[in-house]
This record gives sequence, structure tokens and C-alpha cells, in this order.
Amino acid sequence: MPQAAIAAGHRETAQAAADILGEGGTAVDAALAGLLASCVAEPVLSSLGGGGFLLVRPAEGRPVVYDFFAQTPRRKRPEGEIAIEQIRADFGTATQPFWIGPGTIATPGVVSGVFAAHADHGRVPITMVAEPASRLARTGVPFSDFQAHVSTIVAPIVLATPESRALFADPKDPEKPLPSGAVFTSPAMADVIESVAAEGPRLFYEGEIAAAIAEACLAKGGHLTREDLAAYETVRRQPLETSFGAIKLQTNPPPAAGGSLVAFALSLLDGRNFGKDRFLGAEHAASIAQAMLLTDRARLEAGSDRDMAAMAEALVKPALLQHYKRTMTAHSVMTRGTTHLSVVDRDGTAATLTVSNGEGCGWVDPDVGFMLNNMLGEEELQPGGIGSWVPDSRLSSMTAPTVAETRDGALTALGSGGSSRIRTAILQVLINRFGFGKPLDAAVEAPRLHVEGGRADIEPGFDEEAADAVGALHLDCVRWDQQNMFFGGVHAVEWLPNGSVAAAADPRRDGAALIV
Repeated sequence: MPQAAIAAGHRETAQAAADILGEGGTAVDAALAGLLASCVAEPVLSSLGGGGFLLVRPAEGRPVVYDFFAQTPRRKRPEGEIAIEQIRADFGTATQPFWIGPGTIATPGVVSGVFAAHADHGRVPITMVAEPASRLARTGVPFSDFQAHVSTIVAPIVLATPESRALFADPKDPEKPLPSGAVFTSPAMADVIESVAAEGPRLFYEGEIAAAIAEACLAKGGHLTREDLAAYETVRRQPLETSFGAIKLQTNPPPAAGGSLVAFALSLLDGRNFGKDRFLGAEHAASIAQAMLLTDRARLEAGSDRDMAAMAEALVKPALLQHYKRTMTAHSVMTRGTTHLSVVDRDGTAATLTVSNGEGCGWVDPDVGFMLNNMLGEEELQPGGIGSWVPDSRLSSMTAPTVAETRDGALTALGSGGSSRIRTAILQVLINRFGFGKPLDAAVEAPRLHVEGGRADIEPGFDEEAADAVGALHLDCVRWDQQNMFFGGVHAVEWLPNGSVAAAADPRRDGAALIV
């Protein structure tokens, strides 16, 4: 009997998807149920106040990407009225600055995206899709070790205000985030989920919920208004198509940047015979690092320091790619809060979805019970500097939900969280799976490296010579002593034409894989 597969960032997220498949739902129904459940089970990484992308590859019909990422407000408030501050998240071996505060909130798209995708591909009622999330928000979900760890990394955000501390602080020690085993609940979020499922998205974007969010933003120094919320729309896009050898890939198109960056790096490596390299050896590591290095240079040349969306468009033009392919072959290779879920159903429909709340703005409206995003405080999304965002425009993103198809019709659906490391995590899993022929779980769990800004971060597990070969590319090599969520969280599923399936969830991010 054909089976279905789910890979997600938390067991409750995966179980919500499995429950909906058990009720006769499609892969899209299941992915949307998992998305809503992740807002409770993974509340630091996912939120109704964030945005994301869903790539649907139906068993029959054309694939489509649902862009429900954050939209910039239509007007900027005067600088003196904006509430914004900088914090640093501590990953241990690396730190990263983030801007938070009501002045960093962009228009959220999650609720719109859920209803848009469900209208096109849903089979069971939206109230059924929403039920696992609302139930979890009322009864609570114990914080896993990983969720507690994430909260510690971004403690300056989740403990930034009295409103956020009421949701995320340890009741026994309000100066610390919820510890492992503590139960996270949000009855107010449960009310929102149930009300919106019963009444539709207008309640969120034009009704009482919109009023509560907009009025609080106005009072606390944010840009977001009721007009911004009322004008929000999910955009349906044609996926960006590329190839790697005989593998056909579909991924997130511009104005998002992640898919273009993955496609660019894969094109640089296309034609390379990985079979002659030792897995995790020097040539393997150096070739991957060089592709990352050149992609990083191309990103800057294409204008990522000015306009991320324009950069994404430039990277898919043949002239720039050919220039960097010549560079690749002319030199010897030896010289943030985001979660993902992938589902494939028994019919062979794949749905792969990445959602992000940024790192969260540090403030929670008690009337809605969830933290809103800090997308206007993401430096990667505003290369011109914080505050340089263009009014009323869809923000770019590094997220890249992707589907790979082999000649015999087998499908692999995957994606990742992890800020700027999303593109390199997906790249390496694809290379591991299709370049080296590793099984899906081994492809996901294998050590990774990341190259950006002249620095190469390397997980343990590569050969000793591998780090030397990467360093020979004139990169500052930083060796990590253990695998870390810094290197992304790839959750992937596979479907074969004979009906068999596989699922692999990234242990770096507490992943959960289910076969149902």
C-alpha cells in the first residue's frame, strides 16, 4: 500500500501533518496543519506573525510557489518615532547581530498563505487543518532540549519586554527563558487560530485582530497599520527551474534570493564527477567551498549590497553564470528563526514549506498571544542598511523550498531554516544525495561547511586534509567542535513511483520524521 512521509522540526509539528493525512487530507492540507502547529511547538522559530513560502508539486498539474513572505509597510514613520534596538544572538562559536522592536515589524503573511494554498489544494475543511494547532496552544507543548537551547540563544529577544516574558520566561526565574520540560501554552493564540479558521482570513487582516495589532504597533513605535494588513495578498509564482546532471529541480524564484543562490552554486558544480572524490575528503570539501565562495562573490557583483530582489534576478542570467563557471574551472579546487517541513502524500503530491519569524521583534500583543516578526530588522534583507527598505514591497528571502525529480519520476522535497546558511545547507544535501548517491538520511546528517565573507565554518567529520584544502582558498577557517543549528536544518522526504517513501529530519534542529 502506498505510504506518505513527513519531515519537520518537531514531533508535534510532524504529528499534526500526519493526523490530517489520516483524515484524508492532501500533502498541502498536512503541510498547512504542520505549519500552524509549528507556531506552538516551535514558537521561537515559527509564528502566525511571520511569513514563508510553500512549493507544491502536484501529482498532476503544474507546480506552484505560494509566496506569503512579509511585505514592507506602505509608509515609514519619522525616525524619531520608531522603536528599534540591536541585540546579539550567541551561537557559541559565532555571534550574529539582530535588530528588534515594534519598528522592525513587517506585514505578516502566514494566515493569508494558509488560506490561499488550502483554497487551491485542500481536501478537508480548514477547521480540521487548524484543530491540532489550537488544541496544542490550549493544552501546551513541553519545551524540548532544542527549543530551550534556541530560546537561550535569542534570550535578549524573548525576554525583551514584559509582554514577551509573560509568554517565554521561566515562571521560576523570569530572567531566563523557559527551560527544557517547561510547558508552553498560549490560550490567546488558540482563540485566534479557532476564530480565523471559522470566520476566514479577513478577521486577521481587516477585523478585530488586525485592529489589535495595528493599534498596538502605532502606540509602541511601529510602522504597521490597518491599511497594510488589509492590502496584504499571497502571490502565486512559477518555480525557478534548474538542473544538476540528470536531476531536474524546482525552487523558490525571485524576488526571493535563496533559490537563485542554490541554483547558481549547483550550476557551478554541474558536470563534476563527485564519484571520484572521497566523501568528506579534501577535494569534496574544497570544491563545495569554492562554489560557495564564487556564489558569494557573484551575489555581491549582482548587487546584493543594494537590492536583494535585483540580485536574485541577475543570478539567473546566463552571462553572469558563464563568467563564474569559467572561474570555477580555471582554478584548482585544492589551492535565523526559521523552520521547515516537507510532506509527500500517497498520491505523489509533494509540499515543501519554509516559515520564518525572523528572530521575532521582542514584543507580544497579549490579545493575540504570538510574537510578530522583525523582518525590517534583518540586515541580510536590507543590504543598504537598517531602515533602507522600500515601502509596500515584498521582502526578499534566503528560504528555498525545493523539489528534485529524477528521470524515473522519483521526487525529493526539501528545504531548510538557518538564515544565510539555508542556501549552503540545501546545496550540500543535494550534492550528498545526487552527487555522491548517499541515502536521504545520510545526505541530511552529513557534516557541513559554510563560506561567507571570507570565512569558512566547518563542522567536525571532514577529513583533516579537508580543512587545509578549504584554507588554501584563502579563507579563514573556523572548526566547530560539534554539529550545530547554525548550519541549517534540512527536513526532506522522498517518493518513488512504486509508492515507497523515505523521510529524513535534521538532528541539528530536533527534527522528526514520520512514515504514515
